[in-house]
Amino acid sequence: MQIVLELTAVIVAVRDDQPHVLVVDHDAAAALPSGTLDPARDRTLDRGMRRWAAERTGLQLGFVEQLYTFGDAGRAATTPAPGADERRLTVAYLAFVRGGEPVAQLGARWLDAYGLLAWEDRRDGMPTIVSDHIVPALRAWVDAGVSEDERAGRAERVDLTWGLDGAPWDAVRSLERYELLYEAGLVAEAAAGADPERALGGPAALDHRRILASALGRLRGKLTYRPVVFELLPPTFTLLQLQRVVEALAGVGLHKQNFRRLVEGAGLVEPTGERLVDTGGRPAALFRFRREVLRERPAPGVGLPGRR
Repeated sequence: MQIVLELTAVIVAVRDDQPHVLVVDHDAAAALPSGTLDPARDRTLDRGMRRWAAERTGLQLGFVEQLYTFGDAGRAATTPAPGADERRLTVAYLAFVRGGEPVAQLGARWLDAYGLLAWEDRRDGMPTIVSDHIVPALRAWVDAGVSEDERAGRAERVDLTWGLDGAPWDAVRSLERYELLYEAGLVAEAAAGADPERALGGPAALDHRRILASALGRLRGKLTYRPVVFELLPPTFTLLQLQRVVEALAGVGLHKQNFRRLVEGAGLVEPTGERLVDTGGRPAALFRFRREVLRERPAPGVGLPGRR
């Protein structure tokens, strides 16, 4: 059996207050950009990923972190030629860019991440796709358990993963939510030839929605202990711009005053002395990331204070 090593990038930018990922077309479906390692050219996996990402998108990546290795049997069954005896392993990366347009001739484009994971955006409360479709379907899956113990276990998983029946919503558990939908047969990727309406937000190629869900959970977790959000902002910004980017990534709305008190009190930002006048109202003070905070404490994240 031949082992094929791929490198896949979840390249994130925030555009118009929405988290976007860079995608390319694969068999008429959106796919995360992927490439193979060139052992002769790429001394490290990281450098290999940066090289082909630039070649395929025309963008230079900023923050990059290895995410996970995906290697389930059959995960890319549509890729090999019929009869090919190979196993595909994908080393996935999470990467940030501050913006910019991919080179059009290369076929890459930005796509709203919540178009693929529609249930993850709770800035305006529980989405109707959750209340009207997902929850009833998951309750039916619970009832289909073959024993009382299995039904009880399924019910607890559903409540804890989806924040139901008094359980809190945990934005970080995005991968668990996708995998539960997959196990319950509620996403198109769970069965060949599934009804497109089961896609719940539109499928991606291969297992790339699972990879995206994993990246989203990692990113949301890092908000609490690393200042990664500033990698997605321009060098200077207003506190409202900062809040909207955090909300877009976390998928929840935040209390304005509590957020500002936390950010300023934690020493994460400092005023530039300048103001942004094109706000449609009073000029807003401009801030920048205060890099000294990296030396002052080990976990300088913005957190998710005071959901509104």
